[in-house]
Amino acid sequence: MAHQVGIQRGLVLAAACVAAVLIAASLPVAIGQEQKLTSDSRAEGLAAFGGVAQVLRNPRCLNCHPTDNSPRQGDDRHTHANLVRRGPDDHGAVAMACGTCHQSQNNEASGVPGRPNWHLAPLSMGWEGLSDHDLCETLKDPRRNGGRDLAALTEHMRNDHLIDHGWDPGANRKPIPIPREELVRLMETWARDGAPCPSLPGAVR
Repeated sequence: MAHQVGIQRGLVLAAACVAAVLIAASLPVAIGQEQKLTSDSRAEGLAAFGGVAQVLRNPRCLNCHPTDNSPRQGDDRHTHANLVRRGPDDHGAVAMACGTCHQSQNNEASGVPGRPNWHLAPLSMGWEGLSDHDLCETLKDPRRNGGRDLAALTEHMRNDHLIDHGWDPGANRKPIPIPREELVRLMETWARDGAPCPSLPGAVR
């Protein structure tokens, strides 16, 4: 009986050793696959953000996202006529409110663009001159983007009426060349892949 017990214990121990060896051998493969998936996701996310950045840097967007108190106009982004200023609530200075000229829709007779609640983006959402890294960090930071998480940001891009201007700017202005549906898809991909940001210039990953 004792001999049989010894044999059984030996078999259990051998099986345990074999299992341990197999598990150890599989770990590098599993870790390698996980790293590859992570790397692929980051690459896809960065590529998606690259498309988003193209839209954000288009004059239709950037003209109302300055880093100072002066809105811009036109594809050359010249200073707004009549030296219009931001004002205390981003809706224009006293006696020069944005809504005085910018109505709820484009004015085909005068060429003045319009959408409901026309105003400048807050200074915290100024994008002019930012690097890809800083633009990305600013976009997804709720402290600077109006308190939006990634889902709310995507919804903002999808349905906000003020953003309609980018694809229906009126007069002879050029619309954003990337379709709005594509922008939403890029936002969804970027968010799904963890909203990665490009590295700072010279940074080593």
